[in-house]
Amino acid sequence: MAVPKKRTSLLKKRIHKNIWKSKAFWAVLNAFSLAKSLSTGNSKSFFVRQKKNQALE
Repeated sequence: MAVPKKRTSLLKKRIHKNIWKSKAFWAVLNAFSLAKSLSTGNSKSFFVRQKKNQALE
């Protein structure tokens, strides 16, 4: 027969939520940092093909 599980305390719930939020925060920070380095051309891990401006030639 199914037995209902005990309820998770608010403290544990808050801890789990904060861990999840901090992981998401660092993922966003890394993604933003990578996008910034790609846009400025300082990326060392990605090779971006530069388009030649035909108006200047």
